[in-house]
Amino acid sequence: MRVAIIASLLLLAGCELAAVEDRPEVEAVAVPQGFDPLPIPVSNQLSVAKVQLGERLFHDPILSSDASISCASCHHADRAFADPRRVSVGVGGRTGIRNSPSLVNVAYQRELFWDGGSFTLEDQVLAPLTDEREMNADLGEVLRRLTADSSYANAFRAVFYRGPDIPSLTQAIAAYERTIVSGGSRYDRWQSGATTLSASEELGRKLFFGKAGCASCHAGFLFTSGEYLNNGLLHAAADSGRARITLESVDAGRFKVPSLRNVGLTAPYMHDGRFSSLDEVVRHYDAGGEGAPNQDPRVQALHLSGAERQAIIDFLSTLTDEVVHDGM
Repeated sequence: MRVAIIASLLLLAGCELAAVEDRPEVEAVAVPQGFDPLPIPVSNQLSVAKVQLGERLFHDPILSSDASISCASCHHADRAFADPRRVSVGVGGRTGIRNSPSLVNVAYQRELFWDGGSFTLEDQVLAPLTDEREMNADLGEVLRRLTADSSYANAFRAVFYRGPDIPSLTQAIAAYERTIVSGGSRYDRWQSGATTLSASEELGRKLFFGKAGCASCHAGFLFTSGEYLNNGLLHAAADSGRARITLESVDAGRFKVPSLRNVGLTAPYMHDGRFSSLDEVVRHYDAGGEGAPNQDPRVQALHLSGAERQAIIDFLSTLTDEVVHDGM
């Protein structure tokens, strides 16, 4: 029933969005050199006021059932908007089954979540809001709270020319999330000739793009192919990964390849946060995975030396962006 109601609200939203978004206050977000233009949907153009409203909502626990957690509770700004806990913790201490990934450069993602279960950031907002293991919110109650708060009610009217509703709530938060952008790492500066890499970092770079084959899955300016792959992890039966969406057995244990930007900040790693360090991650791939069913054939034993494993870790550290921009 909850899914059906949400789907109906989203269909309604699609009818309303075009009418309310043709505004003169549309703003652009600067992107780092070498990045593609930031994809902004015509139905949810950015404005300073909209992004500021979304940022406030993102950090406000008013959206959870007991007003105890916010979106920011699982997406820490100092951890590249990722969750430092193995799995996310919702209202009442309830735990989920997945780690909350980084939101940096999330505007570039084709689908959202580890399994690609959401097609837009606007749609994505509703899942953690209504999931009983996360914010466990009743959407009607959330809207009543926002409407009763005069500062929120006025802010929604200023941006959307109406009071709070589901389309405007999801649009505002999604608009803010699209401004979370970064690309100023040491690797970026090395590419532009502004700095050099250490001997170990340079060895790691050559291994990453060569012998180790990391770039076959972690490519492009975001260091991800965006594919759904089984990287050799034996996974819990409770989480079938991409198969949860496609209902295809071949997708069991496949999860979205994450971006490696800021990977030095986003531990723990993997969809379930099972690895606490990059050393564990590199050793997993060096060993050729765990022999999981549907394991991608690219995951093969590498037989790296200790120095080579450390070199890859050192190279990965160069992908940390010194400044993450959010808001307008």
